[in-house]
Amino acid sequence: METRFLGIADLSEAPSVAVVVDVMRAFTVAAWAFAQGAEKIVLAESLDEARALKARHPDWVALKDGPPAPGFDLVNSPGLLRSVDLGGRTVVQKTTAGTVGALAVKDASLVLCAGFVVAEATARLLRTRKSRSVTFVVTGEDGRADEDLACAQYIARRATGAGTDPAEFLRRAADSRAAAELAECVRQGVHPDDVALCLEVDRFPFAMVATLEDSLMVLRPWGEAG
Repeated sequence: METRFLGIADLSEAPSVAVVVDVMRAFTVAAWAFAQGAEKIVLAESLDEARALKARHPDWVALKDGPPAPGFDLVNSPGLLRSVDLGGRTVVQKTTAGTVGALAVKDASLVLCAGFVVAEATARLLRTRKSRSVTFVVTGEDGRADEDLACAQYIARRATGAGTDPAEFLRRAADSRAAAELAECVRQGVHPDDVALCLEVDRFPFAMVATLEDSLMVLRPWGEAG
């Protein structure tokens, strides 16, 4: 399997297969949303679009980065989300990097969104599809976020079927700038358990596939959710 690791700004054309990685915290949160019963997640292009979708669909659950804000129900924190019942609900998600990365490759034939919590399920789907070329989109810090690169490299190795010890990849993620900012509460809308929850390898048995549905980028679980 040929692999490339690119930042969002480095994407010059739509890849055939894209794995969009945001460990801290967008796609850890998305996985928790599915585990808590969400049916689907709509990835919004902007805060205004997220608010508009929520206004048109009051029963949808809108979440964003940062502190609570009018028009949004939740913040982008796995620690805060894990106690919320989302049974059968549609979630609208807008984050700084993860959702931007997924929308940047919306024309790819297969778009997966991933973090450590769904690593093996993501790798298994790549193996199932026998993907010859995979572009890993490293969303954080303009493609330099080591937690996202470490996770992408880990999934890439797992996708070849090789047994790979996650310890070194997790150490890099734990030592990353994003982990430090979350631990020090530099970012808003943070739970003390967020970093630990983002570093739980294979916490969930499903992958997450994003597809265009009626002009919206919609994320759904592949495999067993919940």
